[in-house]
Amino acid sequence: MASKLGKKRTAAFKRVEATTRYKVSDAFRLVKGCKTSKFDESVDVSINLGVDPRHADQMVRGAVVMPNGTGKTIRIAVFAKGGKAEEAKAAGADIVGADDLHDRIAGGFMDFDKVIATPDMMGVVGKLGRVLGPRGLMPNPKVGTVTMDVTKAVKESKAGKVEYKVEKAGIIHAGIGKVSMESDKLVENFKALFDNIMRQKPSTSKGVYVKNIVVSSTMGPGVKVDLADAAAMSAGTEA
Repeated sequence: MASKLGKKRTAAFKRVEATTRYKVSDAFRLVKGCKTSKFDESVDVSINLGVDPRHADQMVRGAVVMPNGTGKTIRIAVFAKGGKAEEAKAAGADIVGADDLHDRIAGGFMDFDKVIATPDMMGVVGKLGRVLGPRGLMPNPKVGTVTMDVTKAVKESKAGKVEYKVEKAGIIHAGIGKVSMESDKLVENFKALFDNIMRQKPSTSKGVYVKNIVVSSTMGPGVKVDLADAAAMSAGTEA
């Protein structure tokens, strides 16, 4: 079985020309066609930006709701009290609490994928920085996870809100869906992400902003995307 899988992966990788930059629609068709595993692989996008995130004024960070969802079931923990706690529960939050939730997480409870908090709870949440920070779970007002509008935050997260942040090497990694999704829906999700990143271009960024785009599935080969084609579909914005 392992040998058969190995042959399938080898064949899949051979389908992708390493030096070719594919049009966006062709790239996602290739990603879907290169699926070799039995599980529903995630579809990921890596975008190399011409910024230096070591400088605060060149940090690129944001969040966008995927128009077709991500294909994932997201468990959400909300730090809130009183009416806002009830609001979070009504919106579909999986875990809601305040100091009690802090104690559960400090004790090792991590059965959630995203954390949302009302501003007044950040003093409590901040004490969990060493636990939530390294996992990318610390709420942040810049991506809408520190807010009084917990209903909107919970519903957007459930609908497939994707957060992104440029890493030290100038690369953004984001999961935009599953291989089982139709390629045109993956293209729509990609466009939503790409448009959002283009709008986040720092005024201090000089030269080429988008240097490289690669799309892939969890187990599949990386497929390079034609930058001009990506730019053409992004509201007329040039990469």
